[in-house]
Amino acid sequence: MSETPENSPPDTEKSTSTSFDTSDETQIDERDRLNRDAIALPSHVAGSGTLDRLIENARDYAKASTAENTNKAYAADWKHFARWCRLKGTDPLPPSPEMIGLYLTDLAVPTGPSPALSVSTIDRRLSGLAWNYAQRGISLDRKDRHISAVLAGIKRKHARPPAQKEAILPEDILAMVATLGFDLRGLRDRAILLLGYAGGLRRSEIVSLDVGKDDTLDSGGWIEILDDGAILTLNAKTGWREVEIGRGSSEQTCPVHALEQWLHFAKINFGPIFVRTSRDGKRALEARLSDKHVARLIKTTVLKSGIRAELPEKDRLALFSGHSLRAGLASSAEVDERYVQKQLGHASAEMTRRYQRRRDRFRVNLTKAAGL
Repeated sequence: MSETPENSPPDTEKSTSTSFDTSDETQIDERDRLNRDAIALPSHVAGSGTLDRLIENARDYAKASTAENTNKAYAADWKHFARWCRLKGTDPLPPSPEMIGLYLTDLAVPTGPSPALSVSTIDRRLSGLAWNYAQRGISLDRKDRHISAVLAGIKRKHARPPAQKEAILPEDILAMVATLGFDLRGLRDRAILLLGYAGGLRRSEIVSLDVGKDDTLDSGGWIEILDDGAILTLNAKTGWREVEIGRGSSEQTCPVHALEQWLHFAKINFGPIFVRTSRDGKRALEARLSDKHVARLIKTTVLKSGIRAELPEKDRLALFSGHSLRAGLASSAEVDERYVQKQLGHASAEMTRRYQRRRDRFRVNLTKAAGL
């Protein structure tokens, strides 16, 4: 039986994967209501048992059309905008381009105590509003001058190069895994770090893996372990793709060996690969880990390993995130760039270069090639 917030035993490891705060519950209720309103029978068609089942399945597919984190973000965007409208004495429905333009302005240059948001966050907020209006059958004209002109001005005046998280380099990842124990939890977390690093995986891709194909409904892929390495089949942001992870030069640093050790001692041969453990770290449970566990694991092991110890703890924590694993592979793999691009699942080499924190930028010298 899978663990739930209500029936979880007291000795289980804490995880956000099966618990939500009041805000999350409100957002989930809002998404469910939108799904029910958006996917329904036409008014002139009488319901039946068969049609009702089809409606429920269609709502499930509609919910799965966007990632869970995106759904949560869009729900939070609407909640924030609706509250802003109430404070200004207006209503979010129907959409008013004039008020949305003022809302964007207030996000960029707040009139209250709230900090100014980045241009990318403001752009995301607008996308969230457009999505929420669309779910209500209303079209938001983002090209209206009250919206488009204001947003263009915000981008022109406030846009900055994106802040990049620091890459985890080879010596860093070795120091990080060295801080882990050899109980079940340590074996699991070691496999997470090494697999995520060698595969250049997103944290959501790591925790969504199953042992085999079609093991669970919420699976984001599965893994096949071979003599020379492991093949991961992932349902990623850009569609299905395969990631090959070869065996390392030693068992201590090999991601495939770490994965085998975890699966063996956790006695996992079906379903989610990375699951919670009992509080004492001696027993694997059924509940899949949240992707937030990967972010917390990276920050915790960075602190314990002493990486960038010359900085205050707050600054060290701000430097690293789940993307640090992908950036680490892109920055450290001394191979042709196209192989790194394939491993990360990028559509363009330019995107891969954004992840490369150290590379020979002048390996191709166009100045000399042009005769200067």
